[in-house]
Amino acid sequence: MTRTLWATSDLHVTFPENQAIVDKLMPQDPGDWLIVAGDVAERIPDVTRALEPLTRRFAKVIWVPGNHELFNRRSERINGKARYRALVGALRAIGVVTPEDPFPVFGNTTICPLFTLYDYSFRPLGLTAKQAVAQATVVLDDEFAIAPYVDIERWCAERVEYSVDRLNAVKGETVLVNHWPLVVEPTHRLWEPDIALWCGTELTRDWAVKYHARMVIHGHLHIPLETRVDGVSHVDVSLGYPFEKHPPGPKRPWPFPVMRVD
Repeated sequence: MTRTLWATSDLHVTFPENQAIVDKLMPQDPGDWLIVAGDVAERIPDVTRALEPLTRRFAKVIWVPGNHELFNRRSERINGKARYRALVGALRAIGVVTPEDPFPVFGNTTICPLFTLYDYSFRPLGLTAKQAVAQATVVLDDEFAIAPYVDIERWCAERVEYSVDRLNAVKGETVLVNHWPLVVEPTHRLWEPDIALWCGTELTRDWAVKYHARMVIHGHLHIPLETRVDGVSHVDVSLGYPFEKHPPGPKRPWPFPVMRVD
């Protein structure tokens, strides 16, 4: 039998239209795996409620957090880094693989779920991060729902260091999975260039080549296209919001078939 590694992201299941699509996600083979590259929902119970049925349909579900899972409300008791730890605990309890777990191997390829955040380094030359955010004509909700609760740039640096330590121990080919793009090029398609500030970090620029990636999977941009950088495909596997219109270009199939093994 042929097993397939599928990839999705940005499910945003609080929209009924999206939940209906997720309800129809089914494997073609009992051994199929599913990647969910972040932005499932904003509340932890909604994230677990969306992923738990998928763990019963697919042989393995691999999740990485997006910015929406990290959104905080003043009324909530668990914020910032503690919120991420709570997410990991809740998803481990239902059998989901997180960025804190051993990297699983599909066929002979190591699947590497990552959590790197962003540090505003996808910004115009000559500006500091603070200046770039202050001048942005479009500001993401992250500045109100994440930034007040944690030092984003410091947390990003910590996550990059942690991820590098883990990736250095991997031998052979990989599939790198992250909510935010690992390179800046996919953000060049954004209608609002300022949004790139919240889309990744230059610290991950060489990872695809350095860690022998046969493919990089990401979401966040809601632009389901492929970008080739240094000979490696970086594929946005977003579902996105039901009201969005995507730019012209060859669309990726969804869910995206990353690889197949016999």
